[in-house]
Amino acid sequence: MPTGESLDDARAGSTARQRGAERSGLFSDERQDEILALIRQEKRVSVASLADRFAVVGETIRRDLADLEQRGLVRRVHGGAIAVERVVSEPPIEARHDLMRPEKERIALAALAELPGEGSAFIEAGSTTWFLAGVLPADCHLTIVTNGGYIATALARHPGLTVLAVGGRVRPRSLACVDDWALETLSRLRVTVAFLGTNGISLENGLTTPDPAEAAVKRAMLSIAEHTVLLADHSKIGVASLLRYGDVSQIHTLITDSGLPGRDARELQDGGLRVVRA
Repeated sequence: MPTGESLDDARAGSTARQRGAERSGLFSDERQDEILALIRQEKRVSVASLADRFAVVGETIRRDLADLEQRGLVRRVHGGAIAVERVVSEPPIEARHDLMRPEKERIALAALAELPGEGSAFIEAGSTTWFLAGVLPADCHLTIVTNGGYIATALARHPGLTVLAVGGRVRPRSLACVDDWALETLSRLRVTVAFLGTNGISLENGLTTPDPAEAAVKRAMLSIAEHTVLLADHSKIGVASLLRYGDVSQIHTLITDSGLPGRDARELQDGGLRVVRA
């Protein structure tokens, strides 16, 4: 007959197995949300410990980690995964154009629902906002203001648009117009909707970007519209760049992609932000 200590061990093992069986009933996206939260908390996890925790085979966990890595949320290492560094630098806009392209295309199409029926819209220079400029319908009749010369050029021959370009020093890495000329124009501007981008957004750190001149322009952009829409793929969520230029509360709607875990979307919504996952 087992001793009291072995009975306790047996009960503990039975409880662990029961909890594992309960976790094995999760859908893959629910399991991945929990795995991501665990990695962010523990910084490193192993395939074996996750398989035991969720009562699934190691191959299932490896597929989950591969999916999370493909979405830019974790980095796989031998035997498990580690948290991705969430403070990032800024690659040139040419390098960003095709990064997460399918997600950016879906975000751009979803953003069309936020266009005003009449009036004006601001489209900020950026890789995701560039895709929005590319899908504006032919029957769109608006005044479009932009601080991206390449966006202004692309829209100049659109039959229904009046295009206004914000001048200033062109920053090579983002091709955005910045400094005093841009700030002076923005100080006099009022549009119906502003479509903005960001290098990072989180409830803890707000809206962030790595360049001081761009931070000043972005700060001014947050006050020019009746409705402000942030276009940001899921790799920007939870990221903190060098300079904070605004608060999440200054954004009315975030349009991101379905790669954003449901847990993160709910946290942003609880913080007062309307979140659309395209």
